[in-house]
Amino acid sequence: MKALARVIALVSLVSFAGAAPAQPPAAPAPNWVAGKNYALVVQPQPTNLPRGKVLVTEVFSYACPACNQFRPYMQKLVKSLPPNAVLDYVPASFNASEDWPMFQLAYVTAQTLGIADRVHEAMYDAVWTTGELATTDPGANTLKSRMPTIEDAARFYQKQTGVPAAKFLETSKSFGVDTQVRHDEDLMKAYAIDGTPTLIVNGKYRVTGQYAGGYAQMVDVVLFLVHKESQ
Repeated sequence: MKALARVIALVSLVSFAGAAPAQPPAAPAPNWVAGKNYALVVQPQPTNLPRGKVLVTEVFSYACPACNQFRPYMQKLVKSLPPNAVLDYVPASFNASEDWPMFQLAYVTAQTLGIADRVHEAMYDAVWTTGELATTDPGANTLKSRMPTIEDAARFYQKQTGVPAAKFLETSKSFGVDTQVRHDEDLMKAYAIDGTPTLIVNGKYRVTGQYAGGYAQMVDVVLFLVHKESQ
């Protein structure tokens, strides 16, 4: 009797579902196209990651206003990446008038000391919110006559992490940091970086707001490419 009752209940459920209005089909995933929504890197760079891992790189600068505007989208991307994705950052230096080389050196130094990730968001805040490392005068909306120095950055990292400013400065002058800066410069040339923020997937694909059609679409295109590279 229990089995019969279960069958009757299932038949009733199917009949009710059949009577309900049909649900619209799910929207198809966008068909992102190379050369239209993202670019192929002419000189693909090996990632040296284990098989199955996919590298996602943001080329950025703390002093770049567009990178600061991109922050919430980058944070969304980080939360959306699958477990096999590995996140990496390459600091750009090509805008010397806005102090980008100093911020590049500061990031690579912090990276070498193992404290870059801990202070990543705080560095943006120091430039664009609190003004501790600001490059512009908010009142006049012009570049400051005195730009932040590596000594200023060292003191900021000390306050944030406890790493002595003297150690930070010593590390910034090391052979290892110089080698990493040169490596990052070579990477940017290979990736044909001409603006920031730019996202690189697995050393093969270049994604920008111009290509993707906006910052939100950049996130979608990168997730698409990560899935593509994971197959």
